[in-house]
Amino acid sequence: MEHISKYLTKDIKLSCYEDKLFKSDLMFEDHMLVWFISGETKIVQADATFYFKTGDIFLIPRNELATIINYPQNGLPHKTVVMHLSTERLKKFYEKIGVSKNMQPKQKIYSFSNHPLLESCLASLIPYFNVEGEFPESLAALKIEEAISILRVIDPGVDSILANFDVPGKIDLVNFMHRNFMFNMSLEKLGYLTGRSLSTFNRDFKKLFNETPQKWLTDKRLELAYYHLTEKKKKPTEVYLEVGFEDLSHFSFVFKKKYGRSPNQLLSNIQ
Repeated sequence: MEHISKYLTKDIKLSCYEDKLFKSDLMFEDHMLVWFISGETKIVQADATFYFKTGDIFLIPRNELATIINYPQNGLPHKTVVMHLSTERLKKFYEKIGVSKNMQPKQKIYSFSNHPLLESCLASLIPYFNVEGEFPESLAALKIEEAISILRVIDPGVDSILANFDVPGKIDLVNFMHRNFMFNMSLEKLGYLTGRSLSTFNRDFKKLFNETPQKWLTDKRLELAYYHLTEKKKKPTEVYLEVGFEDLSHFSFVFKKKYGRSPNQLLSNIQ
């Protein structure tokens, strides 16, 4: 896979994927502001699916599980400018201006497609990636503060996530797992998102589901794949990434082991 990242600082990068497709299941530790120069991205969350293309700008909150599939388009690579809005930086920003303490965080992906203020802010970073030597942190801080200020002008409601610095508390594990089993996250991260240490997560999981997380996750992903194949008539190549598998051949192997037929055999029998 040909992936090139150029960093101005650890919080600002130019990312480029030359391959036909790149998929990852992610939970960002920072809020991520992304501007598409070329290519397309499909983002699958528990309750919604989003599509972004050239010119689009979106903000994805931290601690949100998502499957992200990047595609080159029209012969051009998947190329983006990505800005990390870290908790540390946001705390400093909001300490200066203050914000209501009674806002309820709205954990959603914010879309700012082709917005001229944000686009000009992010486009102004492009020439800096060709500057030799270390980029001044003070200039990067100004650009990030500019982006945060523009976000607040466009949508004042964005304060509800940018100014929320809480860590995940202990939540209902059964409901969380049934909503998020398709995301290929480490058990440590799943534990963190449910307010548990790894040992507590494993103990609670065994008590509630009466089996290991690994076996339960595989079975649930295969059940979802079976539904997509039989009810929605999707192809295996369209299904395996979205249900949490990384490799098509491995998906076909474990699917046949569970259902007695490979995904392609199953489709042939129902068509």
